[in-house]
Amino acid sequence: MDGNNRWAKKRGMTAANGHRAGVEVIRSLLNHCQSRGVEVVTLFAFSSENWQRPTLEVQALMRLFSHYLDSETKQLHADGVRLRFIGNRQQFSAGLRRQMDYSEQLTRFNKTTQLVIAVDYGGQWDITNAARTLAQRVKEGLLEPDQIDVEMMGREISLADLPQPDLCIRTAGEQRISNFMLWQMAYAELYFADCLWPDFNETEMDKALAAFAARDRRYGGREEDEHVADG
Repeated sequence: MDGNNRWAKKRGMTAANGHRAGVEVIRSLLNHCQSRGVEVVTLFAFSSENWQRPTLEVQALMRLFSHYLDSETKQLHADGVRLRFIGNRQQFSAGLRRQMDYSEQLTRFNKTTQLVIAVDYGGQWDITNAARTLAQRVKEGLLEPDQIDVEMMGREISLADLPQPDLCIRTAGEQRISNFMLWQMAYAELYFADCLWPDFNETEMDKALAAFAARDRRYGGREEDEHVADG
């Protein structure tokens, strides 16, 4: 969800104003995704690299995150949305961790839509954690190194219980995935929108979905040529 700062600067506002505007997009976007049959939405809200931003901006982001959980969790629950978080929670305050735990517990049996929020998350961190888990099993004699394969590794990655992502959308014209779900997005389609995140509305979402629908997803393979198949 890129472009909050640029959106704010263009309007003579602070970064905090831009982030607040970005949060307002989430509610309508999630409703729109539900109406389009999207079952899982994952938002890259705060990367492990974002701690390097100015202290005041980080503090504003933490307050905004807490406010969002406080104001939206019950409505998400009423709408049948399951709320989940991925990432390293240890650097967050105890109060914020309690809010995250409460939100997950309250909504854990909901099945309409899953909203995953990645906070203090990085794809390299995710893969490293999975490797560390398997290495510990090898150390304990529970696993042989040659038993480790792609499937086993994948079971230790965040969101292993969910289908692999189909579509990754990045706003603000940036064309990179910035350490986001590196393992999970091995075959995801990538879509780069020019608009800034606070301007990403239902129309922009439909453009992304239409572009996705037009893609030919072969996962590295392809159908035989017709004349070969007929011969």
